[in-house]
Amino acid sequence: MRTNVLLAAIGLAATLFGPAAQAGAVLDAVKARGELICGTRGDTQGFARRDAAGKYSGIEVDMCRAVAVAILGSAEKVRYVPLEAAKRFPALQDGTVDMLASGTTYTLTRDTTLGLDFVGVYYFDTQAFMAPRKLGKKSVRDITSASVCVQAGTTTMENVEDYFRANNMTLKIVAVNSADELRLAFFGGRCDLFAADRSAVYAARAAYASNPKDYLILPESTSREPLGLIVRQGDRAFADIVRWSLYAMIQAEELGVTSRNVDEMLKSANASIRQLLGVAPGTGAALKVDDKWAYNIIKQVGNYGESYERNVGGPPLHIPRGLNALASQGGMQYSPPIR
Repeated sequence: MRTNVLLAAIGLAATLFGPAAQAGAVLDAVKARGELICGTRGDTQGFARRDAAGKYSGIEVDMCRAVAVAILGSAEKVRYVPLEAAKRFPALQDGTVDMLASGTTYTLTRDTTLGLDFVGVYYFDTQAFMAPRKLGKKSVRDITSASVCVQAGTTTMENVEDYFRANNMTLKIVAVNSADELRLAFFGGRCDLFAADRSAVYAARAAYASNPKDYLILPESTSREPLGLIVRQGDRAFADIVRWSLYAMIQAEELGVTSRNVDEMLKSANASIRQLLGVAPGTGAALKVDDKWAYNIIKQVGNYGESYERNVGGPPLHIPRGLNALASQGGMQYSPPIR
């Protein structure tokens, strides 16, 4: 994030999150409204995208749907607000949205200075470059100088500058203000490389390239980009529901519980499954929701693996699970015990 944007956000946070604000009642407001308001990316294939009929889909959309299920019992009780990078934090800080699932990297500064809480990592991303195949480069290391399209208000710009500087490469930054401008600039030939989170690079190639085969995603990962679910500080009960809704989806995959077999799994003798699905009571009371909260999430949204494959693992993106595989399968995703 650029310094001026960060300072402005810090100033807004100081105004909004004084002692009086710590009483927070986001959970009560969501219940009274009968609707969760979720900030997402505007148009990113596989993560958050609206179709011609106005219906949203994507793995980030599923995170919002899971929270709505836990609180309100229905995955459909969500209003989505598409936000460009520079508008994400102000929208959450001023209450325009209740939470963010918007491709936002979890960093120390963002977590400690903006009056916001990162409550879980739903996607372990890395930063990547895309280049036209006609450029004849198969690795960033093959490039000595380049113009790079990046979106302002993201962590990408500093990461790109650091990478090129460390590798003694000549860099020309082409900074744009929105994801749409970024795609138009790159595919329109204004720059040699497209730089963004690897997920966004895959999505841009699949959805916006006239011929995706004409573009190569280079193998280097120039940074780690853990994408987090974010809430305002001041309402621990709401933060807990957002956090554990994600963990319920992950633990369901760990235990082999899916949207297809969840009803059969109600008969399981496995103590962890019984606790997860509310057959053994207690977790709902801890979160101030129904004991069937996780059962309902799995039934209506699916487990983490189902969401991943439906949105980004299958066509057209075909992004390998990689870091987002379960820890038991060599990845980084696992859930603390739900008990």
